Amino acid sequence: MHGSGIPIWFFIGVLLVAYGAMIFGYGVYEWHTGIYPPLVQLTNLHTPVWWGGLLEALGVFYVVKFRPGRDGK
Repeated sequence: MHGSGIPIWFFIGVLLVAYGAMIFGYGVYEWHTGIYPPLVQLTNLHTPVWWGGLLEALGVFYVVKFRPGRDGK
């Protein structure tokens, strides 16, 4: 759109990968050190690890699917 040739979904994918990596990294750090905020329920599920991994997977999907120059666009 507007002649740029780079879809907005590519940039959204890059942001999802970046945020997913930060959340995943913090989750692994939290899991490794065993520090948790007080009174947090279900800490054994390690939610940041799962959520960060999901964001990264979705971001990689968007980056690959909407990469610039794909199909000669």
